[in-house]
Amino acid sequence: MAKPRRYLPRFHWELLFCGVSGHELVGLGATRLRPEDALFARQEGEVRWLRCLRCDSWLPLHAPEQPDCETPPAREEIELPIRGRPLRDLVILRVIALKKGLLGVGFVGLALALLLFSSRRDDLRDRVYRALGDLGAAPLENYDTGVLHWIHEGFSLDKGRLLLVALALVLYSGLLIGESVGLWLQKRWAEYVAFVATSVLLPFEAYELTVRLSPLKIVFIALNVAIVLYLLLAKRLFGLRGGAAAEERVREQDIGWAALERGAPAF
Repeated sequence: MAKPRRYLPRFHWELLFCGVSGHELVGLGATRLRPEDALFARQEGEVRWLRCLRCDSWLPLHAPEQPDCETPPAREEIELPIRGRPLRDLVILRVIALKKGLLGVGFVGLALALLLFSSRRDDLRDRVYRALGDLGAAPLENYDTGVLHWIHEGFSLDKGRLLLVALALVLYSGLLIGESVGLWLQKRWAEYVAFVATSVLLPFEAYELTVRLSPLKIVFIALNVAIVLYLLLAKRLFGLRGGAAAEERVREQDIGWAALERGAPAF
């Protein structure tokens, strides 16, 4: 006797969206339903069953006491919500976009802080060194690692180098914000840019783990590896798994009226 396969529950992005923003129902305020509406709205006695166009849930409701239209709109007048794998990709890409965008804004803030520091460095240096001396700290040049070492390095850099670092941060933040906007809008070019930009940093992040291990570094590199694998495999970059054409075919399986018809139950 064959051993039954273990059931693995599937995460439904549609249920998450419907739980947050509500179901997408058509025919809620119609006076009557037509036979061609049976795909998303059916009348069984006094109960009207309406199908969510996003998550496929059927909800039992009563006919409206004050209808606002005679019949539901025709199919060509209905804007179908995104669902299936396209909805999953939308969520994941926008999470990546938020991560990139927040990093970009953070680097802009850091660049502005460097410019402000550069303009008032001499005054700040005297105050910081005096305060650390009052706290009993040894001369900062004696520290090879740690925060005090970085403070000393910051005050030792010349203004030209500080300006170059600030400029590099601004340029990198521009790249991150550009990636963020492109990914939010689901642009194919942004997926390639995000893949290359994230992949380039992985060797440096791996080296940082060998220098000093920390939970934050592990989480950060694991997240970047997941982003790279998702963009490469799920988004089929560089022609992998059929490339963009195969991805478009897969998307078409989950969107449109044909996908709704395939998932419609027989009453």
